[in-house]
Amino acid sequence: MDAEVRLERDSMGELAVPARAYYGASTQRAVENFPISTLRLPRALIAALGAIKREAALVNLDLGLLAEERARAIAAAAGEVAEGSFDAEFVVDIFQTGSGTSSNMNANEVIANRALELLGADRGDRALVHPNDHVNLGQSSNDVFPTAIHLAALATLRDQLRPALERLANSLAAQREALWPVIKTGRTHLQDATPIRLGQEFEGYRGQVERALQRLEAARVQLTEVALGGTAVGTGIGRHPEFAAKVVERLRPIYDPQLRETDNHFQAQATLDAVVFASAAVRSAAVSAYKIASDIRLLSCGPRAGIGELSLPAVQPGSSIMPGKVNPVICEALLMVVAQVLGCDATVSFAGTAGSILELNLMLPVAAHNLLTEMELLARAVDNFAQRAVDGLVATERGPEMLERGLAICTGLVPAIGYDAAAAIAHEAFETGATVREVARQRTALSEDELTRLLDPERQVLPSLESPGAG
Repeated sequence: MDAEVRLERDSMGELAVPARAYYGASTQRAVENFPISTLRLPRALIAALGAIKREAALVNLDLGLLAEERARAIAAAAGEVAEGSFDAEFVVDIFQTGSGTSSNMNANEVIANRALELLGADRGDRALVHPNDHVNLGQSSNDVFPTAIHLAALATLRDQLRPALERLANSLAAQREALWPVIKTGRTHLQDATPIRLGQEFEGYRGQVERALQRLEAARVQLTEVALGGTAVGTGIGRHPEFAAKVVERLRPIYDPQLRETDNHFQAQATLDAVVFASAAVRSAAVSAYKIASDIRLLSCGPRAGIGELSLPAVQPGSSIMPGKVNPVICEALLMVVAQVLGCDATVSFAGTAGSILELNLMLPVAAHNLLTEMELLARAVDNFAQRAVDGLVATERGPEMLERGLAICTGLVPAIGYDAAAAIAHEAFETGATVREVARQRTALSEDELTRLLDPERQVLPSLESPGAG
């Protein structure tokens, strides 16, 4: 036998694996059968698999199904997997068996061989620690892998996406306060509309993020229902009646205090409905982020030949040929991430639709990869946007300066002279280049004091006279 390989065995017989590897024959077969991409399991999913295997070993010890020395070695090895010590051993492509069986066996074999090492035995000693009989005791890929997806998504939502969106909401709220005194021309259909406070626009952005967080909270609740306990097809064959409830109880403080075993294992394993729901909530947050970044980019366009009402932080040169040009690159990075998120969500939706066949969804790995990818990417891009764009932006004088020359300010005249007369003034102002005030001074009997009162922009940003954060 070549010193660089060793023989491992699975149910199909012996197979040579790299001598240094902790994985075994089933994993090696998957490596050979799925040479498709460079994509591997996300860190959060490996952590979830490790956590499930660790708590399962300890529960099986408590239930008298595993000997103590074996159970504690498995739990210790699984804990190391959860913490990231063996990520390089998870070598199976994302594009594999649709149930994730190859990755579940990858975890079982790595944990079994590491447990053997902790026990002072040789790797591959299946009599002492067996990847199926011991590490996978009471489990099936069909309930473990969907459970791991939910756990990984819960952790990513809690640790990455929610904090990033909360950070953005706080940045937008701070800008709402700072920009509240600035009154400028509003725009609908990209045409001049009645005045609005710049702070009111930012209050709208903050409100979008707040509601995105509410939708993600609904997704979190969906994800707290896990499939563990259904084993192969939802019936729970091969596991102790108390196994799933006890494992979930142990996982609860690690992942979510509301974590619970499903009360309908058949739907939990046959569908990806909760994952599709969660992905849709992430997509909705991404769409909100797109609107905010796109608006801020538009309001900062120029600086002289565009709208130019906002000035973004200058973070890097914008052109290799035009000196002094600075582009809204942080906004652009977020917009590209949103495009990627929408693609990921489309994949998750298709996986939920096409993969759910009879008792099992058969697109679990690709759905997991895309859900976690979209969450992680959006979290990083949103945090970067808040830090490098929103926090440092300032208002220019352009908005207030253009307000007096705007045409929609004539709306303030309507209560005094009627819609048609006000519209005629606006048309004449547009055609002549005069201001609404100048035309109204000539075409109406309104006094200067009345014109000042009716055209006062402060009156036209009612009913929100004060910042929501004031007082």
